[in-house]
Amino acid sequence: MNSLSIGVNFILGLISVRVVAQFLGPSGMAVIGSFKNFTALFKSLSTLGVNASLVRLFVEHKDDKDELSIIYSTFFWIFAMISIGLGLFIVLFSGFLSAFLFATSNYDFAIRLFGLLLPFFVLNTFWMAVYNGLQQFRKIVFIQILSSVFSFVLTISLIYLKKLDGALIATAISDVVLLLVTLLFVLDNRQFFSFDFQKVISKKYLPIIGKFSVMSLLSAVIVPVTLIAIRNLLINSYSVERAGIWDAVNRVSGFYMLFLSSGLSMYYMPRLAGLKTNSEFLNELKHYFKTLVPLFLLLLTGIFIFKDFIINLALTKEFSEVKEIIVWQLSGDLLKVMSLAFGYQILVKTMMKKYFAVEIIFNIAYFGLAYLLIQNENVLGAVKAYFFANVISLALMLLMFRKLFFDSKSEETGS
Repeated sequence: MNSLSIGVNFILGLISVRVVAQFLGPSGMAVIGSFKNFTALFKSLSTLGVNASLVRLFVEHKDDKDELSIIYSTFFWIFAMISIGLGLFIVLFSGFLSAFLFATSNYDFAIRLFGLLLPFFVLNTFWMAVYNGLQQFRKIVFIQILSSVFSFVLTISLIYLKKLDGALIATAISDVVLLLVTLLFVLDNRQFFSFDFQKVISKKYLPIIGKFSVMSLLSAVIVPVTLIAIRNLLINSYSVERAGIWDAVNRVSGFYMLFLSSGLSMYYMPRLAGLKTNSEFLNELKHYFKTLVPLFLLLLTGIFIFKDFIINLALTKEFSEVKEIIVWQLSGDLLKVMSLAFGYQILVKTMMKKYFAVEIIFNIAYFGLAYLLIQNENVLGAVKAYFFANVISLALMLLMFRKLFFDSKSEETGS
């Protein structure tokens, strides 16, 4: 079912990129890329990664309705306070943020709009985490598909009517569409949300939330900042159009990577949350590499074989260079998926030292390699940097979990 969702989103994503390429060109692609990195930054900050801990706690207490009510209330109020606070910050400093992102205050209207609507994104994330924790996978897939269709229609319409301003507005308000779709399912599935809602934040869950928050804050800041920094390297060394080519590669990659990641969050993460020993994790790991990795490799092979057709369909002649460099992105994505097999275990089991090491080393390697390679290889250098950074990341993961392959009888997962 998740494959169906990936297929729908892949097709809609290709069409939407074609519209962006046709109406806005490489420079518009780069501007939208910066705004998406910005929204991703604050979306991550607003949830602090605690949706992962919410999934874990729901799995652990799935048979205790009273405890689930306390968990539900605790996370709801934490999400609400953080999102409202960050939303106000974005609205108040929209002019400064616009100048930082776009070197102009002309787009502060989109930033303010995003700030006002940020709590709606958080509420949607909260409800989806509850569905995930209760392992209602079919519901999640249906919500994802419907949300994608409605968001696609909204985005295409606004780009057609208002060009770049429309694209920015669509990015800012798309989460309201997601919330409305999710709300319809929540109202229809009240039995899954029949908790005793209270005005309470349980202190006993704060340490768990704190660990996930610290871990998420690192990713929330370092990942979009790295992408913005690499984009600025291309702009300063060459032009905004060259940055747009790089963004186009990332957009094509993002279609399948994002929804594969959502599928892993939906299925793989709750599975890991219930594991107690290293031997159980090793069995899950074997299943991951025997099924998911070969399927993903098959998908990437298909994309590479038909890259000319896909890129001609999704982009215009201005982006023809993407065909020559996408093989490096596809190879990097394969390594990324292999790394995620271990990465989700690090996240679910809150292995903070490992998490910090992986995130910091990957992003430093990505930016450092990009800085060196872009000087001589232009956009190709940035894509190569992504591949080699993933080589380093996967090697680091294997090093961290080396004992797992020699001592699968250990009773404490992650030791």
